[in-house]
Amino acid sequence: MSLLQSSVYPPSTLRSSPSLSCTAAHPIASSHRVPSTSNSFVALESLSLKTVNSISSAKNNRRKGVVGKVRSSLETAGATVGQVTEVTKDTFWPIVNAAGDKTVVLDMYTQWCGPCKVIAPKFQELSEKYLDVVFLKLDCNQENKPLAKELGIRVVPTFKILKHKKIVKEVTGAKYDDLVAAIDTVRAT
Repeated sequence: MSLLQSSVYPPSTLRSSPSLSCTAAHPIASSHRVPSTSNSFVALESLSLKTVNSISSAKNNRRKGVVGKVRSSLETAGATVGQVTEVTKDTFWPIVNAAGDKTVVLDMYTQWCGPCKVIAPKFQELSEKYLDVVFLKLDCNQENKPLAKELGIRVVPTFKILKHKKIVKEVTGAKYDDLVAAIDTVRAT
């Protein structure tokens, strides 16, 4: 599934839907209706309002004869610096690719894991402290099992630290000091 999905609906079938609107639980989710060339609307679901605005702006510029480039960045990929971003098997690699040279720290956890719940607030604090690092978390549930297996998880929590799209360090267990030391080591390289 791509980060930006579009579907064409006849105008009569397009209604406001709570699942497509912004909510407090999903502050970066958004839905927009954009007129298409026919008598229908194109509904855009996006990970960020900025992405949709960029697309609208690009359409307006194209009409005016302005040509622009589409850039891949962390923001358009769905990650926000200074926060922990929840990823899935579909969104993880696009965000890692968009991170470029930045260090990426992935918290692999489960909902039922006690130590995962204990370290989660500390992981959030690290994301606010290290603004040059991308912090991600992956719920190792059935849906994300293929990615968890690909990354070689054996216990939860497991923290994978990536640089240049490759895993360079791993910390298993809720070992905060070991995690900070591993992040600092990778950032220094």
